[in-house]
Amino acid sequence: MTNKLIDTAGKVRPGEELDIAPLRAWLDENVGDIEGDMRVTQYSGGASNWTYCLEFDNCAMILRRPPKGTKAKGAHDMGREYRLQKALKPVYDKVPKMLGYTDDESILGAEFYVMEKLSGIIPRKHFPRGLEISPQQARTLCEVALDELIKLHNVDYKAASLDHIGKGEGYTQRQISGWISRYTKAKTWNVPSAKKVMRWLENNLPAKETICITHNDYRFDNLVLDSKDISNIIGVLDWELATLGDPLMDLGNSLAYWVQEDDDFMARKTQRQPTNIPGMMTRQEVIDYYCEKQNLAAEDFDFYEVYGLFRLAAIVQQIYYRYHHKQTRNPAYKNLWIFVHYLLYRCKKIIKR
Repeated sequence: MTNKLIDTAGKVRPGEELDIAPLRAWLDENVGDIEGDMRVTQYSGGASNWTYCLEFDNCAMILRRPPKGTKAKGAHDMGREYRLQKALKPVYDKVPKMLGYTDDESILGAEFYVMEKLSGIIPRKHFPRGLEISPQQARTLCEVALDELIKLHNVDYKAASLDHIGKGEGYTQRQISGWISRYTKAKTWNVPSAKKVMRWLENNLPAKETICITHNDYRFDNLVLDSKDISNIIGVLDWELATLGDPLMDLGNSLAYWVQEDDDFMARKTQRQPTNIPGMMTRQEVIDYYCEKQNLAAEDFDFYEVYGLFRLAAIVQQIYYRYHHKQTRNPAYKNLWIFVHYLLYRCKKIIKR
């Protein structure tokens, strides 16, 4: 039963195959201690970078590389992702162990890195079939997930020599102006201008800013749970967006994806993680729990909630922009503009509150 619950990769998508011979030669030279033929599968999640599982007779590992046709900088900087996780591992044990990195594009046509494979349950839109979660277990899972985020936010990044991973001070201002700019550039005729939300964010920047290591994509589907005890988190994945930022903005990002049991129809259509099952915390309970543990005032959270929703609206609009301008034909993107309307409606609702 347990094996059926563990997250697995599937067939490699056409056009995204790996060149086996040079990859195997590189692995033998740089990772070593590998036995038997290499079996390659690919994970369907993660639209940004391509993620593969490499299985051998005596071990398994994960390979991450940027999509074809992209430059190695910015959103697809595998070197930064590798170095950040390697530096973070000694002070934050939920990061997978890094095994090797190369910027030699002659091997796979792009830079890539390999890391240990963590075998466990990844809570995607739903928990795996056959896994029964009681309300008490769901509540405990929320608590341990938030405890892990709090643990990350309390890492002494200076002592860990991680000062270089972000600009730090002024993060809040940069995020607001950056996401306003991205939304404006990606705007199509069928979505709102969002000027009211933008002005509100600019006029309500918090006076106080704390700087710590932020994950910026902290969701249940980036957690690996122990298949024998789901309240034990054995890994946190996808550090692509990690930087030095504000912890409350990190939590605001997470809450934008948090769909709760009593949410409306539109919110439920956006669900990507099982936060809606009985026993899971509401968004307000998440805020209260986090703030109590961090000794913060929970009533000052409106700005961070609006920011998280606006950022998500901008991300969704950027994806829809590509579909609108026929840069992608993926039919899943056809109606994303409707969700942009909805997310901005949620922003305005909080502003009125």
